[in-house]
Amino acid sequence: MSTIAMIDTPRPKRCVVLGGRGFIGLHLVDALLARGDDVRCFDLPNKVPMMKRYLCDPHFESYSGDLVSENDLTEALLGCDVCYHLISTTLPKSSNADPIFDIDTNLLGTVRLLTIAVKCGVGKVIFVSSGGRVYGEPTQLPILETHSTDPICFYGITKLAIEKYLRLFQHLYGLDYTVLRIANPFGERQRTQASQGVVAVFMGKVLRGEPVEIWGDGSVVRDYIYIADVINALLVSSDYSGSEHVFNIGSGRGHSLNEVLDAIEKITGLVAIRCNTPSRVFDVPASVLSIERARYALGWSPQVNFDDGLRRFFEWIKGHPTDE
Repeated sequence: MSTIAMIDTPRPKRCVVLGGRGFIGLHLVDALLARGDDVRCFDLPNKVPMMKRYLCDPHFESYSGDLVSENDLTEALLGCDVCYHLISTTLPKSSNADPIFDIDTNLLGTVRLLTIAVKCGVGKVIFVSSGGRVYGEPTQLPILETHSTDPICFYGITKLAIEKYLRLFQHLYGLDYTVLRIANPFGERQRTQASQGVVAVFMGKVLRGEPVEIWGDGSVVRDYIYIADVINALLVSSDYSGSEHVFNIGSGRGHSLNEVLDAIEKITGLVAIRCNTPSRVFDVPASVLSIERARYALGWSPQVNFDDGLRRFFEWIKGHPTDE
């Protein structure tokens, strides 16, 4: 049984967000700055430049670099209290296509990161893992954190290996950490023309009148969580100092691909052009996360249901038609 949350008195922190120009990263940077923290945003140099309002903020710093570069990481981590690790160089499909690249960049890159974090005196690492990939074929729903972990794609194996390295670095060097096994986030700033993010991709295709590819018969069930709830979980994790280290972060409810499209049709008033394609070998039939540990230990719970989050996302897209 986990202990009740032990939350330190909030104080301004020096945070580095690895992957800070991505979908989750930009929301997190905003939330940390709003909380009064000093924020370093670290991402690849070819990412979209930060907006001027960030660069004019005295509490914000922008760093360009690569997860595989020791010098880049050292420069970004020096003097920081908390490191948010949001970077992943692969997707489930691409990790299976090139597992060596997945290991070289994500696993070795993260072990290098943790080594540097210890040398730089970083107090805590918060790692975004995968709630849908580390468990493999579920034997129960919703899935508890204690469920067996037998991933069926390299992406999930790498995420799980990183979790194990985090535990070892704590044991050997005292580096505190929290792992958030996040479900499928969606919401404002998510790109509708990307290759991941079912809600965003489906929404974009429906709005553009393009065929929507559905894997199999559309019965695959996933747990979808609104981005603001993900960010709240990341924020409370930085102040948590209890005995638990791994948390599922999801809605606690599942929606099939068909149900996601039904909801999009209802909100947009448009009809989806549905195109069924063969099932993918790395997809499990259903994945819904138990979030009771996060409720009890972190004092966190999702505040926005799927339909309300979808409606907010749709309203944002109408004002940002070019994936700004």
